[in-house]
Amino acid sequence: MTRNKQQLPFVRNHRVRRVIGAAAIAAGSGLAAFLIAGLSASAWGDASGSIETGLQPTPYLVFAYNDLGMHCMQDDFSELMILPPFNNLHAQVIKRDPNIVHSASDFSVEYSVPNHTHAVDKTNFWTHAEDLVGVPVPPNLGLTGNGLSGHMTVTANQDWEATGIPVTPIEDDGTVNPYPFADVIVRNQSGQIIARTQAVIPVSTELSCYLCHGSNTETPAHSILAAHDKLHATTLLSQTPVLCASCHADVALGAPGTPGVSTFSSAMHSSHADRVGVLKLDNECYACHPGVRTKCHRDVHLANGMDCNSCHTSMEAVGDPMRRPWIDEPRCGDCHSRPGFEFEQPGKLFRESRGHGGVMCMTCHNSPHALTPTVTETDNYQALVKQGHIGVINECTLCHTEQPDDPFPHRFFLDD
Repeated sequence: MTRNKQQLPFVRNHRVRRVIGAAAIAAGSGLAAFLIAGLSASAWGDASGSIETGLQPTPYLVFAYNDLGMHCMQDDFSELMILPPFNNLHAQVIKRDPNIVHSASDFSVEYSVPNHTHAVDKTNFWTHAEDLVGVPVPPNLGLTGNGLSGHMTVTANQDWEATGIPVTPIEDDGTVNPYPFADVIVRNQSGQIIARTQAVIPVSTELSCYLCHGSNTETPAHSILAAHDKLHATTLLSQTPVLCASCHADVALGAPGTPGVSTFSSAMHSSHADRVGVLKLDNECYACHPGVRTKCHRDVHLANGMDCNSCHTSMEAVGDPMRRPWIDEPRCGDCHSRPGFEFEQPGKLFRESRGHGGVMCMTCHNSPHALTPTVTETDNYQALVKQGHIGVINECTLCHTEQPDDPFPHRFFLDD
């Protein structure tokens, strides 16, 4: 397993979050993804906390989750790069106890992506990576030095993470699957497996630039660069491949951009806000954010009739030049209100918040855009295996060895 942690100079934000992907994919059904992964609930344990058949039950549990609900990448990097193969995986180890004890020491946490042992032959990213980012990127490694398997590290939030995993939506046998599972294994100091789980590590290439850009004689990327040169007196066509974030600051890539130039998020959203309407899509955001097939937004909110603008207001609002991308985001507490309840920690977003003994919100609810129960079977799998039913992790005795006397305190006092 690769443990190379070399990090490229411009990739400073380890919580890279994807916004966009490239060319449409045939996602297939969630049930098909189950069959592809070759999983069965009986092999992975139950609500009593036992783990894979053949291993001794232990008092430990591990939950895993992606940080965004969908990460995106392009399928061609020969002319420009918006988003590289770069996915983030988090996990949390919990000891079953009358009071939840979060355990972050004396363990090693490993990850792998079954049916994804190599990626260099599934995309031309590594062919053009040095020209795009300025340094060589070893085959099958991502921009933070992680590969398709390796070890996770402890974060300030006391969960575990692996960033920049270069997973693609193409499995080793050529199957297209935007919802692949990641396998997470926890070992004690003796090397014994004491807990394991599987969770979706989503990835898509469904950025549909071709809906507006390109023709029979030029690629969408060529059309985009030509339009940029014409509008802004640049010479990008003579500099390919072009890294958009070299000028437009992109928090997702940790790229500072050029002073006085709009952020990448502002440039993209503001320039497209009054143009995508001609496509007559049911969800205009899916022209860029994957997508009609992939379903970036597939969670309980979608099931209740909400769409992207229910939380993000409008494309114009997201493109506001005063907005701080990935910081000025919708908060759960903007809509949810219940006496005595809190829905994020003060000054933190849902994806960063933890409470109830240090448990991350995403441990119980899953990641933004894929909050359970989702409309896709794969995202519901972990909850189904752990507690016997889909939806929020809400069986107290899954983590507590005794049923608590008090109702669950949905507050962010970390000693709850």
